[in-house]
Amino acid sequence: MDATSILDDAKLEAFRELNLLEKHRVESFKDWPFSSNSTCSIGKMAEAGFYWTGTTRENDTATCFVCAKTLDGWEAEDDPWKEHLKHAPQCEFVKMGCAEKDLTVEQFLNIFGTVVKMNISKNIKDFKTKFVKDNEAKLKSFTHNQS
Repeated sequence: MDATSILDDAKLEAFRELNLLEKHRVESFKDWPFSSNSTCSIGKMAEAGFYWTGTTRENDTATCFVCAKTLDGWEAEDDPWKEHLKHAPQCEFVKMGCAEKDLTVEQFLNIFGTVVKMNISKNIKDFKTKFVKDNEAKLKSFTHNQS
């Protein structure tokens, strides 16, 4: 029994946008330029924590769901685990060095917590930035009237 089997698919579906599950990361790859026989196939990329963040012009771009490290310029013989470790040695997922199916429940929950905290922090930062931008004129007017 792997770590994700403790939760049913309906509950985990809520976390699709976080690319928490390997199957969701696999599904994100829309226009990946490498075949399933290459070292950096979609399956191997997803297993190493990457989801597709490419475009039609830059279709070899992928990002880690935990550390948010984005890498591009992939070549067919690149090993996703080695490249991930080389460019993001601090990543909690790559430091574990094992696929989702081999994680213990504790490891999965630790990764889950890291991803959720990171997402909350990003949302707060985005909210603050938007709030400041949306209210700059009001703040200027207020501070000007206070003088």
